[in-house]
Amino acid sequence: MLDHCSISHKGGIVLWSRSFTPDAAQLAASSSSPVNSLIREALIEGRTTDEKYEKDGYAVKWSFVNDLELIFVVAYQRILQLTYVDDLLAALKTLFIKLFEPFLATFVASLHALSSGKVVSAAGEVATQWSFVKAFEGWDKIFDKLLRGLEDKAAQDRKSRLRNTTRSVDVDSTPPSDDVSTVPSQPMDTPVDEQQIARNVQALKNRLRGRGVKRGGRGMGRMDMGSGRDTHPDSDSEAASKKKSKAKIQRKWGDEAPTEGDMAVLDFSADKQDAGNETVGSHDLQALVDKASLGTRTRDGMYEVKDWEFARKREDDTDNVIAQALSEKEDGAKKTSSSLGTLGTIFARLTGSKVLSEEDLKPVLEAMKQHLMQKNVAKEISEKVCEGVGEGLVGKKVGSFQTTNAAVRLALSNSLTRILTPKTSTDLLLSIRSKLSSPLPSTQQRLPYSMTFVGVNGVGKSTNLSKVCFWLIQNGLKVLIAACDTFRSGAVEQLRVHVRNLSMLGVNGATDSKGRVELFERGYGKDAAGIAKEAITYAKENDFDVVLIDTAGRMQDNEPLMRALAKLVAVNNPDKIIFVGEALVGNEAVDQLTKFDRALRDFSAASGSGKGRGIDGMLITKWDTVDDKVGAALSMTYVTGQPIIFVGCGQTYTDLRQLRVTNVVSAILSD
Repeated sequence: MLDHCSISHKGGIVLWSRSFTPDAAQLAASSSSPVNSLIREALIEGRTTDEKYEKDGYAVKWSFVNDLELIFVVAYQRILQLTYVDDLLAALKTLFIKLFEPFLATFVASLHALSSGKVVSAAGEVATQWSFVKAFEGWDKIFDKLLRGLEDKAAQDRKSRLRNTTRSVDVDSTPPSDDVSTVPSQPMDTPVDEQQIARNVQALKNRLRGRGVKRGGRGMGRMDMGSGRDTHPDSDSEAASKKKSKAKIQRKWGDEAPTEGDMAVLDFSADKQDAGNETVGSHDLQALVDKASLGTRTRDGMYEVKDWEFARKREDDTDNVIAQALSEKEDGAKKTSSSLGTLGTIFARLTGSKVLSEEDLKPVLEAMKQHLMQKNVAKEISEKVCEGVGEGLVGKKVGSFQTTNAAVRLALSNSLTRILTPKTSTDLLLSIRSKLSSPLPSTQQRLPYSMTFVGVNGVGKSTNLSKVCFWLIQNGLKVLIAACDTFRSGAVEQLRVHVRNLSMLGVNGATDSKGRVELFERGYGKDAAGIAKEAITYAKENDFDVVLIDTAGRMQDNEPLMRALAKLVAVNNPDKIIFVGEALVGNEAVDQLTKFDRALRDFSAASGSGKGRGIDGMLITKWDTVDDKVGAALSMTYVTGQPIIFVGCGQTYTDLRQLRVTNVVSAILSD
């Protein structure tokens, strides 16, 4: 059954509502209600679709009436499969407007009059001026009748499906005899005696025994279905020979075993530092730092990574394209070279004093969706963004081509900006210093700031963790890297090389930074959650400021590995969980991020106490390979609502950038 249903004005005034359970009534009155979360997290941030919104075990569906500025909302428990919700929303909207349209039009007009007259009035005061109870008298009975009819229809449909399913199961499950085609079909109402049941059971056994022979292959079944014994005469000896054949054979190095001198020549892992040339092994230390990509120092001495500069390089080109589109004449819009510029010919059809409808905007939104997909925005996200733009334009009155073009572009820009604007601060350094400087009781020892890097296989977690470590070292922080990837061969050695390099790259690239960074590792095959806990304890006892926890890559669908990762999160409760993803994945980013975040929340809640932890921010790698196709940033931010903290754009420790929302929006709108 439903939990809550309401009809509201977009200004926040509730015209009518109904809660069907006491718990739902209490939840609807609280600030954490799913309806309030819908308005706050989805509608205000531009995530306007007709798909259901999920929050804390509830599913919420909604629909708009733009000309009357009304929002119809239905909430129910997510576990329930209510098939009539869409029909209820459509009928609810149609009936309510048909019955009360004159009153609603007057009410909305009065609100606009108050707004134009600059009369500031609280929503509660406005509501008291209009007697909604009296105006909507009789609506409760109409709603109850509508809901009861839809529920009865859904119940009948379920019974019908169940009846058909039962009939098909009874027919299909009748066990055949040795020859399947010779079993006569029986009517549904014909009783089956005990002898018939026994014959059917025996026929089923015969058929299963026959299948066992076929699966065994080569004329002999691997297992006798009747006796349960292995029928292969040489099974024991064959298994023993297979086991023996898997024994590792010693590798031959020529005619004789390698000497110590041979091994020394093949050893590339030892430090061979040449103080005069500042080399590590055969690598120049200066090659680890790109001077051109070094960040800048603020007045207070803080080191900041550079902004991503693509939009700055192409800002003039974008402005020229928009100016050219706006200057096109109404009677003959010329096509430009960009996909967004071609919208000019479509915008020309929308000229004249008219009110935009869904049919008018359909070709415009389709072209807009194609443009976003060309920018590597996931298809589902492109559709939702365009739906949000369309819902904001339906019912609006337009005039000339220039004003129409500008209105559509502005709506798209505002929608992208709302999505990309983070709900939480992206100033990671401020969060670290706030925790380290917060007062504590004299008997309590301060915990270091911990960050866990998670993601799928091969995206560059360890490499970009080292870039973040370099940034922290430049800001005078003492960093401990915890090697919690105990699965991948070479993972610990990779971090050891990074720590060795970083310890020689001091502040501003100077040498001798030992003591600022250290590696904590316990080898392979150990519990990652336990290693992370030991690392945090070690960092606390040795005055480290930050702990960076490296984890093994895993696919989002691998439940055992996701449970292990959730255990690490639940046991250690890191300050930040950073998802490392690729800029190239496009649609795959939505699936990866959604399932990663959901699995972490569900499994960490089951492993620990209290609410589960999800992803707190993102670091996107290989950003330098996508040019202006930066749609992955939009897709990832849309899915989680969390900010992109950094992007990786190269192979040196200085190749880390921060994103500005305006730069990303300009790149998406550019040619």
